[in-house]
Amino acid sequence: MCGIVGYVGEKNCTDVLIDGLSKLEYRGYDSAGIAVFEKNRIVVEKSKGRLADLNEKMTQGHKPVGHCGIGHTRWATHGEPSDINSHPHGNKRITIVHNGIIENYQELKKFLDRQGYKFESETDTETIAKLLDYYYEGDPVKTIINVIQEIQGSYALGILFRDFPDRIFAVRKESPLIIGAGEGENFIASDVPAILKYTRHYYLLEPEEIAEITADQVIVRDVHGQPLEKELQTATWDIDAAEKGGYEHFMRKEIYEQPTAVKTTITPRITDDMPDLKECGINSEMLKGIRRLFVVACGTAMHAGMVGKYVIEKLARVEVTVDIASEFRYRDPLISERDLVVLITQSGETADTLAALRLASQRGAKTLAVVNVKGSSIAREADMVIYTHAGPEISVASTKAYSVQLAVMYLLAFSLAYEKGAITKERCQELTEALKQIPEQIEETLKQEDICQYVASKLVNADSLLYIGRGLDYALSMEGSLKLKEISYIHSESYAAGELKHGTISLITEQMPVISVITQTALQEKTISNMKEVKARGAKVTAICRQSLDLPKDIADYVVKLPETEELLMPMVAVVPLQMIAYYTAVLRGCDVDKPRNLAKSVTVE
Repeated sequence: MCGIVGYVGEKNCTDVLIDGLSKLEYRGYDSAGIAVFEKNRIVVEKSKGRLADLNEKMTQGHKPVGHCGIGHTRWATHGEPSDINSHPHGNKRITIVHNGIIENYQELKKFLDRQGYKFESETDTETIAKLLDYYYEGDPVKTIINVIQEIQGSYALGILFRDFPDRIFAVRKESPLIIGAGEGENFIASDVPAILKYTRHYYLLEPEEIAEITADQVIVRDVHGQPLEKELQTATWDIDAAEKGGYEHFMRKEIYEQPTAVKTTITPRITDDMPDLKECGINSEMLKGIRRLFVVACGTAMHAGMVGKYVIEKLARVEVTVDIASEFRYRDPLISERDLVVLITQSGETADTLAALRLASQRGAKTLAVVNVKGSSIAREADMVIYTHAGPEISVASTKAYSVQLAVMYLLAFSLAYEKGAITKERCQELTEALKQIPEQIEETLKQEDICQYVASKLVNADSLLYIGRGLDYALSMEGSLKLKEISYIHSESYAAGELKHGTISLITEQMPVISVITQTALQEKTISNMKEVKARGAKVTAICRQSLDLPKDIADYVVKLPETEELLMPMVAVVPLQMIAYYTAVLRGCDVDKPRNLAKSVTVE
């Protein structure tokens, strides 16, 4: 959520800030603003709406020119989207941008009210700005130390002090922030894509570390003000990977990147046709000792966990509980030292998932993170980590991140089943070989784009939609439904097909499209029966099924055929048409595909 960019160097600061913020639009936002040192004073320009609205406002009014500044895209938490609530916040002496939520801001605000401070906005962020001003006596680092000892919650802060017009100060806790290291210029940013145009080198800022950044130097201090040595990191992908590359939308580009992403994720984890997760800290002894698994995640990542549950329980005969991360802590889960808690997250910064990780660690369970972003908070705090190699995923609606998360869950399932003695080495090799063929089968499935676009054209005017399936197909239907609703704004729900009779079938009319996923042989007759039920009530039915399945005549209005593979792996190919149907439905409805309303790519607040 939200985006922060800061720049100090010889370039026109305003241009760099706007460019950097544009690379963070995928994070979700409803207003934008910048603060720039211009002639030794801090000039603030901000506006409700998109970056284009801010640019237009500056074009019509004043566009600051300077060489040091900070910028922000805000996703509203405290106070509605408005010019006043937009960041930056502060006064002539101190100006800040902030990601996160300050939990005790009301208490601090009452204190500052008594000190004579007047508040203009409804934000928690303005409280931090005024608290910094209250403590400031000429030493920015001492001021920041005093403030972070008082504020509770999550924050990433970019700070300008009028008395220091050649530098930016930064500090973080919970919310991510990096420091980009260039030549004669340096940066701060919420995420790597913001700085890739200028540098691939960066420092990871740890919680409560305070950075002082000039054009030529980066000094990082601990909470006591003592200098620290920091290891310089290098991004493994370049600006081309974070650009559209000729595609109309990032989402379509990322759908087409799935074969490469899956191959890149699984290839280093296969040795002699067997899954090999030793480099991730997962060895035979650890797997044999697992009593039970918890999979904890949010949204799309949770849906990947649902598929993982089916496969692990079927192959390894080990109990798996899938929890929505935001519910995990509050149900007081029964976790023991023999349990493995698997945390799936694209960003590695999801607030609820991070909290779940900490709870699991406190209770003595082993923790395994399945993460795309190296050096992220969850990756650093987990006992073990499997990095997915999706590369940057810019579209808010996740596609390739889901596919690589599935790939990792399959590798984990195969390894666990083999080490538990539930499958033979030959069966494990057979499954692993089938997984190696999945990138080619995804390539083949992508050729179904035309029929997916045609199906989408029949959904454009729908008010509601149902997805149905059984077993793995139901787990997959949950992801298909989420994709459609989040980018096309059509209400959709996924149901275990057998539940239709228990109330949901009352919704079926001629205006209700139904998408049926039907890839599991043992369940196909029952799913076909459910398809007949909805068809008899006038529904327009789309079937997504294996190439070899001979559906009864007139049971489906539209059929998307999938290449044959090991049945347990069918979700990896069947998800592709679900993604494309959602994509084209959103395009045909004129929706902002990559930046759906009210959504953020990285949810770093609860």
